[in-house]
Amino acid sequence: MKTLIIFTHPNHQSLSYSFLEATIQGLQDNPNKHEIEVVDLYAESFDPLLVFNEHKRRRDMHIDPKLEKYRNQLLWAERIVFIYPIWWGRPPAMLLGYIDQMFASNFAYRDKGGLFPEGLLKGKSVVCISTMKGPVLYPLFWLNNAHKTLMRRALFSFVGIKKVKFFEFGNMEKSGGNQAKKLKQVHQYFKTIIQ
Repeated sequence: MKTLIIFTHPNHQSLSYSFLEATIQGLQDNPNKHEIEVVDLYAESFDPLLVFNEHKRRRDMHIDPKLEKYRNQLLWAERIVFIYPIWWGRPPAMLLGYIDQMFASNFAYRDKGGLFPEGLLKGKSVVCISTMKGPVLYPLFWLNNAHKTLMRRALFSFVGIKKVKFFEFGNMEKSGGNQAKKLKQVHQYFKTIIQ
């Protein structure tokens, strides 16, 4: 199984980084063979800014040579794992900038003239691991589950990815937030995952 991990946090001393380590360790401890590639958006100084002008058109984003490495990673992957904090009810701007550029027309989807496009990333699966300061039910009751709806329906379903799992951990800045237990949960999930 080929797993691409998109890690989005500027601090390698963060809890998010611990979830990255737990994910990698779980895959390495898995008796099935897993190939792993990690994209650390902040460490790689990924540029999240969209620039469109007379030299760079939106319709050509799917062939932008600057993004070829990232396109090849997404094509290579059978499973994509996103690890990020929830800030202001949504993923960091750095990750949204990656999504804006990578999930482009004629790469991730193709318009067919109807209501919905043809998803070009069919057959892949996604796992989203996110942490937040607020309580775990805050996004559901206060934000109408906006984060999961954004990721599952507005993004992954649109590009043909149907198999999506969320680990959405709340109360992560509290001393009693059960961080070790949640890290173990993520490790165990990837240790035993088959597909």
